Amino acid sequence: MCAMARPRKPLLSTDRIVGTARALVDAEGLAAVSTRRLAAELGVSGPSLYNHFRTKDEILEAVADSVSGQVDLTMFQDGRDWRTALHDWAVSYRAALRDHPNIVPVLARGPGRRPAGLRLADAVYGAMVEAGWPPAQATSIGALMRYFVMGSALGSFAGAS
Repeated sequence: MCAMARPRKPLLSTDRIVGTARALVDAEGLAAVSTRRLAAELGVSGPSLYNHFRTKDEILEAVADSVSGQVDLTMFQDGRDWRTALHDWAVSYRAALRDHPNIVPVLARGPGRRPAGLRLADAVYGAMVEAGWPPAQATSIGALMRYFVMGSALGSFAGAS
């Protein structure tokens, strides 16, 4: 029996899986994503994906987080007034959702434990506290803004798959 040698460069990486899954979600929606389909798109066997993600849901969470990572947060660091910063953040957030409407239902579940999603929440919270809002109100403002942007996306262009 002849054993195949391992490739010098790994065929898979977390970034490659997430990028391919994001492209598939963007093109065909959430229902099009399965580990079998994703493996075929990547040119690997299905079980290979399990070295990076335990489940399809973990892959979709990573795709959602990659979209959250596209939201600009610099407005909270460059001295803008909190009102202007919130507006500019909401515009950037909505643009990321508009560019990836099929992942919006996953994002609508909340930031969960997604690192980029938590960075978004923390940036808004921190800016509101720094602007003088009490912590409880800062939390409410951040949640309200997220609900507003997410609701706008769900009502305007997001797929329901």
